[in-house]
This record gives sequence, structure tokens and C-alpha cells, in this order.
Amino acid sequence: MYSIFMVQLQVILPSTTNIPEAYAHGSSEEQAFIQNLALFFTSFYKASFFSRFHIRVLEATQENITALLMGLEYLTNISYVDDTEVFKVCLDYWNSLVLELFESHHNIDNPAVAAANMMGLQMPMLPGMVDGIGSQILQRRQLFAIPMSKLRMLMICRMAKPEEVLIVEDENGNIVRETMKDNDVLVQYKIMRETLIYLSHLDHEDTEKQMLKKLSKQLSGEDWTWNNLNTLCWAIGSISGSMMEEQENRFLVMVIRDLLNLCEITKGKDNKAVIASNIMYVVGQYPRFLRAHWKFLKTVVNKLFEFMHETHPGVQDMACDTFLKIVQKCKRKFVIVQVGENEPFVSELLTGLPTTIADLEPHQIHTFYESVGHMIQAESDPQKRDEYLQRLMELPNQKWVEIIGKARQSVDFLKDQDVIRTVLNILQTNTSVANSLGTYFLSQISLIFLDMLNVYRMYSELISSSIAEGGPFASKTSYVKLLRSVKRETLKLIETFLDKAEDQPQIGKQFVPPMMDPVLGDYARNLPDARESEVLSLFATIINKYKAAMIDDVPRIFEAVFQCTLEMITKNFEDYPEHRLKFFSLLRAIATHCFPALIRLSSQQLKLVMDSIIWAFRHTERNIAETGLNLLLEMLKNFQNSEFCNQFYQSYFLQIEQEIFAVLTDTFHKPGFKLHVLVLQHLFCLVESGGLTEPLWDVATVPYPYPNNTMFVREYTIKLLSTSFPNMTAAEVTQFVNGLFESRNELSAFKNHIRDFLVQSKEFSAQDNKDLYAEEAAAQRERERQRMLSIPGLIAPNEIQDEMLDS
Repeated sequence: MYSIFMVQLQVILPSTTNIPEAYAHGSSEEQAFIQNLALFFTSFYKASFFSRFHIRVLEATQENITALLMGLEYLTNISYVDDTEVFKVCLDYWNSLVLELFESHHNIDNPAVAAANMMGLQMPMLPGMVDGIGSQILQRRQLFAIPMSKLRMLMICRMAKPEEVLIVEDENGNIVRETMKDNDVLVQYKIMRETLIYLSHLDHEDTEKQMLKKLSKQLSGEDWTWNNLNTLCWAIGSISGSMMEEQENRFLVMVIRDLLNLCEITKGKDNKAVIASNIMYVVGQYPRFLRAHWKFLKTVVNKLFEFMHETHPGVQDMACDTFLKIVQKCKRKFVIVQVGENEPFVSELLTGLPTTIADLEPHQIHTFYESVGHMIQAESDPQKRDEYLQRLMELPNQKWVEIIGKARQSVDFLKDQDVIRTVLNILQTNTSVANSLGTYFLSQISLIFLDMLNVYRMYSELISSSIAEGGPFASKTSYVKLLRSVKRETLKLIETFLDKAEDQPQIGKQFVPPMMDPVLGDYARNLPDARESEVLSLFATIINKYKAAMIDDVPRIFEAVFQCTLEMITKNFEDYPEHRLKFFSLLRAIATHCFPALIRLSSQQLKLVMDSIIWAFRHTERNIAETGLNLLLEMLKNFQNSEFCNQFYQSYFLQIEQEIFAVLTDTFHKPGFKLHVLVLQHLFCLVESGGLTEPLWDVATVPYPYPNNTMFVREYTIKLLSTSFPNMTAAEVTQFVNGLFESRNELSAFKNHIRDFLVQSKEFSAQDNKDLYAEEAAAQRERERQRMLSIPGLIAPNEIQDEMLDS
């Protein structure tokens, strides 16, 4: 049938037809014909390849092979059609074909696996079957060599745009900065990248040859267009890590040299911007090469510094982003004296720093400072490190000293909007460096810390008086917003430093006490609209960092933030979203590390805590519900091991069980399924363990005593669920509850039992229940990641945490 079809097809659509052109000028019927043709080939080949016996027929005789290769040739031509949907259909098939060829080739050293792969068999190999499989695989590779070579060219010519590229051509043909990410393009890039990596593994030489040939045509001008250069460079960047190091080095020396030459000889601002974005993308993808070749690394970094003066939209952003990316992967190289150099590169860079950043916007300068922070962090000599940091912070520190000096003469100087903006910018620069330097930022933050708190206090008073005078609308004015951004940045800077610094108690002792009044006291005194949610996350970070050492401070923290924040967030589910999440993160930090402080709360305060936790996990906002559930688990475990175990569970066991079943059986709360199960498992195990020695029922109202808590909870749960699910029979509910007790010690059985119950219930039966299987899906993703890690290049070198960066 296939052979007859191919004969007929050549009559209707001769194989010499330029299909993309015919499609572009064709009628809608003709276009539909090409679309159907793509569907026919891909469906037929997919079915053939995956039932593997059929494809053997197509590969069996010379005549059939000719028909197969002709069909693949048609499909390659159709893949050039300028229509996204047609291309998606073709790409999906090409991806599965190269995966199949790669896997059988990959297992060539293990003939038994290869044979099973080729035959599609799920049975043991018979003696003698394995012989000759290796040569069969090589024959198949030969058979597909030409179609695969053409497919490489297709992938190179049509490569989708990666996320790191910020420069695009608009509908008027101008080169502009990208404003929005196109997710469809990113998904397509991922599939094309994977396909090209498999193709590269099948034949590295052919891949390299085609790319270099296309690049030389760019240089000669024969093939020069923005699109041709873009797709080529995106393809070159996408195969990073797939070649042997020696081959990759040889290949990249030629690529980077040619691209730098192209940048020199090409005229025109837009042209240069396109080439610049491509150079930056390619070098950012190959950290291993740059680490091994100092001269190239230095040339590339100096080229990035040139691009930082290029005011074309997007070029400076990309230069700063690429600089950060490269420094993170090569930082040691910048702090050692390289052969032929007089000083480490970082020192040379710091000397020319004012000139390098002269044309950058504030946010780009922050990225630049963060990058240099990474370099300094790699310096092992403390004296040199401090000297570099001092030189790096010279410009912002001069400005800061000047502002604080003038403020001491007249405090009104700090009220000027331009001054406020400068203060904000200085703080942001500090935060960027603290982010990359961690503990080593101590000398710098100590310089500005106390003055910074004074500015914080003053701006806070200004905000309060503005809101008091101007009413609620004052908080929306640009002046108040600007003042608040300084307060937020101050908190962010301190939090970043304490979070990144190593756990050294003296750092906590130096920085926490001075903040108690200016930060915590200020939060308590302020109007709700003027309270910064960052105060809550800062103290959560402090408690997570210094753990039990903070126990004595918890009452003070509670007093300042607890009551007043609860009043703000429990009126409804919408107001103050930032405060909600950060408040529960703070509570969780206290429950985890300073639990004794919670035990000291009065029963009234503890009730408020528990009510707020229940309120949190009822929330439909996923993050808040999850934080609430995690906090609840901490509380349950801690109280189980405390002397107040009976007291706590008598007060809250039934309420928690009831509330958890309410969210568990509510379809809006599916993402919390894993944590709901853990809470219920904890409750059922606790009851069965006999750890509770007091009755959970109210002795005054229950007419007869239960023999034990297990009997009571069983009966209570059956009643609770029978009321909630009137459509289920008493026998079904009883069976479910009995199953909970029976499977309680085996988490996966317990979880499956609950999941089956939910899927059977009416609310869930007609729904998409993938959230109930999120854990299994995550495990599957991890297995897939491990598979990808085993194939060089499938996970880009930039995405792999490189522990041995400069070994």
C-alpha cells in the first residue's frame, strides 16, 4: 500500500517541487493537502517505527528502502513550510525518530539491549540472536545517514529562539528588545535542542561541518541575513556539552573567531546588535571552553564591556546578563594572575570600573556589581578580598557619605525625591553585592548599617505622617511609594546578607539587637497600610538562621507582629497577600526552631495561632495553603513530643481532622493532597499508638465512655464522612475508614486508599485529578532528569551545578 501510495504521490506532487514555496502561494485546499500529507507520513512512520516489525518490511528490500527514503525526503521538504502547526507535526515525529536511532546506537556496546530495542521484544534473547545485531545497527545508521544529515540542516535553519536571547525583530523589521516571552517558542526550542543533540551524537563530524559551512557563508555575505545568523548561532549554542572536550574546543575556536570577525567587518547599528546578541548567547553556553582558554575568556569579557556601551535596546541587558552567567562559572580565573599578565583581571577591571559602567542603567549596574562580587568571593586571601571590595564599593560609598553628611546638617535634605532615589540605588547596589559575596560582605555592611537604620526610621515617620494627614489615598502617592521602596530595600539588604552569610553567632549578635526598635517597634506602631511585609520575612530568615539562639527574642517578635498582622489578614482572603505568606513563614520558623517559645503562649494566644493555621490551609492560594499545612505538621509533631501532648490534642484533634477532611474533599485544594495525607496519617498513627492517655471526647456530653480513643475516632470519622457524602452508603464509608486505620503505617498504601476514595466520590470523578498524582509525577521527572544527565549535552552545562568549576 505504501509503495502504491508513493507512486501516486509523485504524479500529484513531483519530488522536485519546492514545497514551502508551493504552500505559500497555494489555495487553502492545496495547503490542506500538504498538512494532511504531513499527518499521513508522521502517523504512518510512527506506527511503523514503534511497532518495529512494520518498519523492518520497509527496510527489507532495496525497492522498499527507496520508497522509505523518498517519503522521508518529502517530509523533510514539508518541514520547511512556513506554518507553525505543520512544523510542530513534523518536529514531533523527527524527535521520536532520532531518539529511536540514538538509543539503538547508544546501546551498540550492549547487543542484548540493542536487539530488544530493535525488535521491540519484551522477551529473553535466544542464543545466536545477538550475533550480528551490532552490524545491523551500523547498517541502519548508514541507511539513515543522508536523511539525518538533511535533518541537521533543517534544525539549524529553523532553530527556535532560546530564553537567554533578549533581542528580536519587530513587525517593521527593526531590532528591538523583547518585551514578552513566548512560551510556545520556548517549548519548541526545548524539543529542537533535544533533537539536535541526538543528531549531534549520531554524527558529530557532520554536525560540525554543516554549522561551520553555514557560518563561512555568513562571513562571505553569500547567506547573510539576521534570521540565518540567529538560527545558526542558537543551534551552535544548543549543542553545548554534546561533543568531546577536544572537539568542542576546536569547533568553538573557529566559531568565536568568525563571529568576532563578522562583528568587525559588518556595518550598521541593527546588524551589529544582531551579531552582538549571537556572540553573547554562544559564549554564555560554553563555560567549559572559556575556563580552559584564558585568552578567549578575556577577549569575550572585554567584548562584553564594549557591548555595555552599545545603547541599542536589549544589547546592554544581554551583555550584563551574559557577564554574570560567565563569571558564575569561571570566577576563579579572574582572581589569579594569568600567564602573561601583571595582575589578576579583577584588579584591572576595578581600575576601569567607572568607565565600564558609564552608559549602563541602574538595574544593569546592579547586575554588574553582583558579577564582580562573585569574582571577589573566589579570592581566598582575606586582605586582598577586603581591598577588592573596598575598591568595588568606592563610588556608592562616596555618594552615601556625602548624603549622610548633608543629612546631619539638615534632615530635610533626605526628603528630596532625587536624594531618595539615589539612596534607593545605593542600597540596591549593596544588595546585589551581598547576594554574591555572602559572609565576606561583613566589612561593607558594617560601614553603613547604623546610618541605614536611621534613614529607615526617618522615612518611616515621614510615611506615617503622610498617611495620617492624607488618609488612605496618601499611601498610593508616588512620594510615599518611593519612601517605602527605600524601607523595603533596607530590609532586603539585611535579609540577603544574613541569609547568605555563614552561620556565625557573632553576626547575629551584631545585627539583630539594633533592629529591634527601628524595625520591629516601627512595624507595631505603624498603620496597617504602612507596615512592610519584608519585616516578617526578615525575622523568619533570622530565626531560620540562628535557630534556638533566638528563643528569648520570640516573645518580643510576637508582641510586635502577631496580633496586628492577624487583624490585617483574617478579615478576608484578599487583602495584604504579601503579609499572609510571610506571616506563616515566620510562624513556621518559630515552630521549627523555637518551639519552647510557643509553649509559653497563653491558651488564648495558642488558639489564635491554631485558628490562623486553619485559616491558612483553607486558603485557595496554593503557597499560603501549603505553608499553613507545613506549619501544622511542625506543630503536631512538636506537641506530640511535649508534656502538653494530651492537653493540645484534646483541644484540637477533632477540629484539625474535620478541617483537613473538608479541604481534602474540596476540589479547589487538590494541590495540597500530599500534605493533607501526611496530617491525617499523623493523626491516625497517634491515636493507634496509645500516645494519648486522656479521652478525646467530651466526657460531660457523651452519654457513655468509649473503651479507647481509637474506637471513638473511628466512629467520629464515619459520622463525619457520612454527613459530608450523603451519596455514599454507610458500608462504603465504614470500609474507607477501616482502611485508613489498617494502612496507616504504610504511607503509599494510605495515600492510595485516600486517592481511590476521592476519585470514586462524585466531586472528583468528572475532574482532572493530576494534582492527586503530583508526587508520582515528580518522581517520574527525576527519573527523566537522571536519564538526561547520562547523555552528554541533553542538560545544558549552564543548568548543571558545576561543583568542580575551576579544578
